[in-house]
Amino acid sequence: MDGKKKKIDYDLAFTHLQSNQNITAYNLFMELAEKHKKTDSIKAGLLYVLAGECKSRQNKDNRNEALQAGKLFLNFAKKENNYSVKSAYLCAAKCFLKSGNYEEAKKAFQESKKLQAPLTETSRPIVIVDDSKSMIIKLENYLKKLGYDNFLSFETGKEAIKVSQKLIKSSQNPIFLLDMGLPDVEGDVVAEKILEENPKSQIILITADEKTSKRVNKTISSGVIAFIQKPFTINDLKDAMNTAESEYSIL
Repeated sequence: MDGKKKKIDYDLAFTHLQSNQNITAYNLFMELAEKHKKTDSIKAGLLYVLAGECKSRQNKDNRNEALQAGKLFLNFAKKENNYSVKSAYLCAAKCFLKSGNYEEAKKAFQESKKLQAPLTETSRPIVIVDDSKSMIIKLENYLKKLGYDNFLSFETGKEAIKVSQKLIKSSQNPIFLLDMGLPDVEGDVVAEKILEENPKSQIILITADEKTSKRVNKTISSGVIAFIQKPFTINDLKDAMNTAESEYSIL
């Protein structure tokens, strides 16, 4: 019963946020953040960030929420001394910067720079799904320039789903660069199948559609971690890949 109640609390908070009922959403996110403060610093920090977003939508000062989130991310990062907490330091730096605590932001950022990926770490495969050969070539060239060399490319959704399921089952944890408009299966269906296999799968949506369009918005809400709108630059791809890498390090 408690688990069901907790799920309802989260769902209800996000429902209010999506409906622009920002005061109610704020109160729910703050209540949830307080509940998780002592048991899950990352979750509590993210809840404070969401509460701050509610205030921002009301044109209110959200520096206190950002500060609370920053402290929680920092406390989590300090518990370990390895690459896995690099993104927690970066999240802390961003929150401190937003709260106006520039010195703390600088310190957290400097700590993140000290942490380097282990030399034995193998690169995860990147799965490109796009029906345009020229777009696949563009993405592959960009990825090479960004230092990636392990990628697979597919022009149909069915083929991508089949191979992706195998990669996930073998714990290779790929990053997916997914086009929405595919000839056989729409991108939102492909995303759904991938997330069914592993809800923590990291999907970067690439499409010419507007982010606010119903189809794109629905797919993003299902668990997509980043969105790139065509046409895009190598820096757009770099930012999305950095988001994926940072999130993966704290999963």
